[in-house]
Amino acid sequence: MLTRKQKHFLIKSFSLFSIVRGYNILVIVIAQYLTSIYILAPHLPAKQVLFDLNLLMLVLASAAAIAGGYIINSFYDSEKDLINRPQKTMLDRLVSQRTKLSGYFILNFVSVIFASYVSFRAVVFFSLYIFGIWLYSHKFKKYPFIGNIIAATLAVIPFFAVFIYYRNFDLVIFVHATFLFLLISMRELVKDLENLKGDLAQEYHTIPVVYGEKLSKKMLTVLAVLTAIPTYFLLTRFEIGYMNIYFFGSILGLLLFLGILWYSKRKLHYVILHNILKLIIVIGVFSIVLIDVDLLLNRFLLKI
Repeated sequence: MLTRKQKHFLIKSFSLFSIVRGYNILVIVIAQYLTSIYILAPHLPAKQVLFDLNLLMLVLASAAAIAGGYIINSFYDSEKDLINRPQKTMLDRLVSQRTKLSGYFILNFVSVIFASYVSFRAVVFFSLYIFGIWLYSHKFKKYPFIGNIIAATLAVIPFFAVFIYYRNFDLVIFVHATFLFLLISMRELVKDLENLKGDLAQEYHTIPVVYGEKLSKKMLTVLAVLTAIPTYFLLTRFEIGYMNIYFFGSILGLLLFLGILWYSKRKLHYVILHNILKLIIVIGVFSIVLIDVDLLLNRFLLKI
């Protein structure tokens, strides 16, 4: 039976995991490895990619920087989140603001240390990335358009660290990145709609606050339509194997999203829309293996 002290420690650990969005970081780590194996370095044996120490350091540097980003975001948004997500915020508040700041600096330091194992350029890359996250959380998050664009860009940047490492700049990579960027931009705008009450109270000048829900819905519709462009090129111009199933499915998912969007009036509706986009993104990560099913079988299953 756990003691009171042990229970308190477990609850605080769970609170910290909630703050750094451990589940999101795990998905990003998996995405970086799957992207490396199936898109960036398909010519290399999977074992060589998986046990590449430089790649591991880049992935760990990304994870630490992103975790630090979630902490500083939680630090600046504590009052707003208390309005928008009272239950989650009460859990997060089990970790003091002082502890959050300490964790933020430690994670950033660790991120740079990991990057230093790879190269000085990696150190500069992640130092700028960490600064960009802080600048977004401290200043730009409160402004319409620029805040959304920066948030989506920061979400995609960790993948560019891996692209640069493998020196693979094929067009198909940028088409995939464009599709992901558009989905993340939609997710950020839906989050603004979801958090409208707290943003109004804390004077955040987000798109829904400044221009209203109707214009925000029109923008989301335009972004959803724009995803058809990279989807078309990926389906018709590039070899993506059975991952075409995912892109056909994403079209259906976005049509469902638009159908719900224009009937949305309450926060619950926007939470559902947010989860639809998150599901499309997460399924997309695991669908990367469908690019080359034979490669998957040859590299893993046939070795068992």
